[in-house]
Amino acid sequence: RIFPPRAKYAESSIGRVVTHPDVRGSGGGRSLMAESLRFIDEAGWGPSVRIAAQMYLERFYEQFGFKRASEPYTEDNIWHVDMLRE
Repeated sequence: RIFPPRAKYAESSIGRVVTHPDVRGSGGGRSLMAESLRFIDEAGWGPSVRIAAQMYLERFYEQFGFKRASEPYTEDNIWHVDMLRE
């Protein structure tokens, strides 16, 4: 899901990025993120994008310029951090 600014956060946002277990590790998630960020930038909704990332994926999102923007918290019993790309 892609949200414009002020729909969920002050910044635009991407949420619920999911890939099927059979294709994980093949670059599908990386392609989804790259295309989502391209869409946000082309729509004029960037450059700031905020996400709620599962903590184990923090380094994955750092590849796209995201930086931790919150202390860890639990959501659905899974540790998360907010991350921001500016």
